[in-house]
Amino acid sequence: MSVERNKETFRRYIEEVWIGGNLDVADEVFAGKYLAHQSDGSVLERGPEDVKRFVSEWRSAFSDVVNTIEDMIGEGDKVVTRWMMRATHSGDFRGIAATGNRITVTGIGIFRFSDGKVVESWDSLDQLGMIRQLGVLAEPEHTVQ
Repeated sequence: MSVERNKETFRRYIEEVWIGGNLDVADEVFAGKYLAHQSDGSVLERGPEDVKRFVSEWRSAFSDVVNTIEDMIGEGDKVVTRWMMRATHSGDFRGIAATGNRITVTGIGIFRFSDGKVVESWDSLDQLGMIRQLGVLAEPEHTVQ
């Protein structure tokens, strides 16, 4: 597959799955099994059903979601996407009751494709910033010297 085709496939994931809520598109974007590299260095074997659960969890906890692709760069079999999500915390999220807070989360993901589907991913998102915006963890005090 071409780089442009892979970018188009990943854009479908953002627009149709995350924004549109059409979870079945995950079956067309992700291989039956793919490797998901975690920020702690571990690697998990995932599949489209895991993607659907993950997106459902976020969509049920956050409303007014606006996902923006800030940059998308492709080379060889990889697509790198820098993104921003803005949303309102309107439902339970991993034990955190709805706060009504409006949050902005940023992240970068690298996705490796084979035969038109994601077979490996490396994702990084600002979880600490998100937790602070939800009010679970206080912002550090800033001192002026």
